[in-house]
Amino acid sequence: MTEHHEHQHEEPKAESLIDKIAEKIHAHDSSSSDSEDDKGSASATIKSKIYRLFGRERPVHKVFGGGKPADIFLWRNKKVSGGVLGGATVAWILFELLEYHFLTLICHILMAALAVVFLWSNASFFINKSLPHIPQVHIPEGPVKEIASALRVEINRAIAVLREIASGRDLKSFLSAIAGLWVLSIVGSWFNFLTLLYIGVILLFTVPVFYEKYDDKVDAYAEKAMAELKKQYAVFDAKVLSKIPRGPLKDKKIA
Repeated sequence: MTEHHEHQHEEPKAESLIDKIAEKIHAHDSSSSDSEDDKGSASATIKSKIYRLFGRERPVHKVFGGGKPADIFLWRNKKVSGGVLGGATVAWILFELLEYHFLTLICHILMAALAVVFLWSNASFFINKSLPHIPQVHIPEGPVKEIASALRVEINRAIAVLREIASGRDLKSFLSAIAGLWVLSIVGSWFNFLTLLYIGVILLFTVPVFYEKYDDKVDAYAEKAMAELKKQYAVFDAKVLSKIPRGPLKDKKIA
């Protein structure tokens, strides 16, 4: 009886000891999970505070629209991207290096195509073969309207920006626009329009894919550069811009 009573007395002690160990393990797991959650939230906060070039909050592919143009510019489809870049290079070589004129090229291509189809059509009677199938080509109305509408929106947006800059409300935007146009005029004096357009195509096919691959490093350098530019602008503002007399600006109401 005594041994049986001692055995029953030891079982609750063992169970209570196991319960305490389980509670400690559970408390340790919960504290570790809380610490992991805190670390995750802290890392997310740090990532949200990272400087992004041009205020970018989306991936580069989404910035370019996320469609086929983005796939081409970011070399998702290497065959199409290489074909477009190769075609632009051939066109630049023909028109710039070989001084081939666009209208002359179009006329020569049409002459060659008409001659081949005409000779093939007449030779088919002698060699007993079917006439060549000439497809009917027409320009669809829908895409033309979409392109014209998108172009109209962008032109109106550019006119609105120029109007806002010319209104005199923001001196910083005015100086930035003048500096940008001045740099563009200098670059335009170095190259003609076709070469400048080809340089733009080259940059469009190289800079975005490079930035997508090394965006963290580029953003870090860009942050330092922007901080230095802001510092220099503050000095220029304090020494020059703040001393320019400016009267109060009033919007003129048109009746």
